Amino acid sequence: MTGEERGSDDGMDEALALVGRPRATRATRTPRPDSAPGAQAPDPQAPPAHRHGVAWPEARSAAARAGAAAARTRRPAPVPLGQALGRVLAEPLRALTDLPSFDTSAMDGWAVAGPGPWRALPEGSVLAGHAPTAELADGHAVRIATGARVPAGATAVVRAEHSRTDATGQLHARREVGQGQDIRPRGQECRAGDRLMPAGTAVTPAVLGLAAAAGYDELTTYPRPRVEVLVLGDELLASGLPHDGLIRDALGPLLGPWLRALGADVLGIRRIGDDAEELYEAVTGSAADVVVTTGGTASGPVDHVHPVLAKAGATLLVDGVRVRPGHPMLLAALGDPGSRYLVGLPGNPLAAVSGLLTLAAPLLSALAGRPGPASAAAPASIPTATRDPYSYPNPAPNPNPASDPDTVSCRVPVRDGIQGHPHDTRLVPVLVRDGEAIPLRYSGPAMLRGVAAADAMAVVPPGGARPGQPLDVLDLPWTAPTAGQGVCFT
Repeated sequence: MTGEERGSDDGMDEALALVGRPRATRATRTPRPDSAPGAQAPDPQAPPAHRHGVAWPEARSAAARAGAAAARTRRPAPVPLGQALGRVLAEPLRALTDLPSFDTSAMDGWAVAGPGPWRALPEGSVLAGHAPTAELADGHAVRIATGARVPAGATAVVRAEHSRTDATGQLHARREVGQGQDIRPRGQECRAGDRLMPAGTAVTPAVLGLAAAAGYDELTTYPRPRVEVLVLGDELLASGLPHDGLIRDALGPLLGPWLRALGADVLGIRRIGDDAEELYEAVTGSAADVVVTTGGTASGPVDHVHPVLAKAGATLLVDGVRVRPGHPMLLAALGDPGSRYLVGLPGNPLAAVSGLLTLAAPLLSALAGRPGPASAAAPASIPTATRDPYSYPNPAPNPNPASDPDTVSCRVPVRDGIQGHPHDTRLVPVLVRDGEAIPLRYSGPAMLRGVAAADAMAVVPPGGARPGQPLDVLDLPWTAPTAGQGVCFT
């Protein structure tokens, strides 16, 4: 069989292969916790996997603290509504007026005064956006449009389809009419001064609409973190097919949209070869609040990130994380802590995604002004502004929200056992279906095929996970509403 023939026959198999092995039967899904199929128990006698790396939850907390420290130096500023999407409110959104600001009709029909039948006025329909009409006398009715101001004296609105007019011009209701029926009273939604949204809320399209309705032309928000991406390596191609030891740059196209989805203002994406001096000039000369590099964080002959940081006088806050993939990631303060930062991502694509979720996401979230995690003492209380928009149906609250500093993650039972690293956390692409996380294949450090099909990344603790075990799931930008706010639909 030719390669072309195999591709034709195996297309569906390849797609199905992402999910791994089939669903286990109920009988095989109840092993003892310490003998989970697919799980590997840690060896207490084994040495640590990374002598100088920090645990994954500690790394995320360190990144969140760094972002919070920098956020305290960033001054909020008013921006027009059209520029506020994706930013974070620096102060509560309070109503500048009653909503609605006057009694309005909820339906097209007739404004009526007193009990019926009513004399239907032949002229003078009340339309939305027009000045108030004269007071409606008892026993009279006037046509009214949805959203129009209800005339003084009106006691109800009768829907057009619920009324009829006889030959004498009398209006009759086909159904009983109650006091105030189909009238939206002034202040029904809020009164002037009411707090509509708390500080720390991400500005979504719905928040923009609410702000406009409440009388705002601009919103006071925290500035977006400015980010510059430096893609490192002589081996990377910007276009065309791989050849002669050269490979396509997968991270340049991936990182920009991902970082924007995290609320960043991406100043640019630059490609730099394996040149330490060029990297030094790019890092020290960047105007960004956060520089993100790809590759060069290990200890190979052309891994220049550590020497460049030392030359620049940077302070390493995280130097290696006990997570797979992606353990060589790092976080450094450029200059005084709380001013500028560098996030060093590994060069392998999925390892770089791991670095985004571990260090970049909590750093940028805190820089953007989003509030910190909920208290571990009250895990069931998930504030709207920090609720995980990528959580799944009927989730269990995360009992350790410190493991997820930028959002309160949800926990989802994993359908199949997942093999773990003896000492390190694993981040594994999963699909979430029917309230279960299904591990995907193609989750090696250099692979993007699994995460491209995923809904979330499951956080697998050292030693692995047994079937049915609840795991934290981390959000992926393309599976949630804009800018990190929404309902907990996972």
